[in-house]
Amino acid sequence: MTDVTITMLPAAPLHALEIWSNPASVATRFKETAGFALPAMGRSDGNDALLLIRYEPTVWLVEGDMSALPGILADDGALTAIGGSVVRVQLSGKGWRTLLMEGGIFDAENPNFASGCSAATIIDHVNVRLHVVDDDTCHAYVPLSYSEAMIHFWKTAALNLTL
Repeated sequence: MTDVTITMLPAAPLHALEIWSNPASVATRFKETAGFALPAMGRSDGNDALLLIRYEPTVWLVEGDMSALPGILADDGALTAIGGSVVRVQLSGKGWRTLLMEGGIFDAENPNFASGCSAATIIDHVNVRLHVVDDDTCHAYVPLSYSEAMIHFWKTAALNLTL
């Protein structure tokens, strides 16, 4: 059995932040207001109130207090509430990487996929967003419509995998 715990996390305010024009200006305004830079592709950054996870070239997942973001974006992007359509799942323990390799196409076992990294991938035919919290924890963002099946898939796979 793989050493991994699969936990559905409570609902959280989640938003998709998209920038479609003047990315340099938005980045400057963001850093001045938030106190940290917009994360690079495949990375995350944040503070106690706000976490941004970048999965796509012009899209970040925002978790937490996004109240300042509409003013930062102005007419250069959009902020869309997606919390009702996404389930957050915590994979914890030494075996989370092995579990993600089951039915997946992304090399989660690569040691460079470390704390603060993110990836968008397909697992068992489902679009999943991954965020490495630390060596023993990864958060997966799964579409609500597939969450029950994905959690079942992971729990079943965890029973049959070995490290």
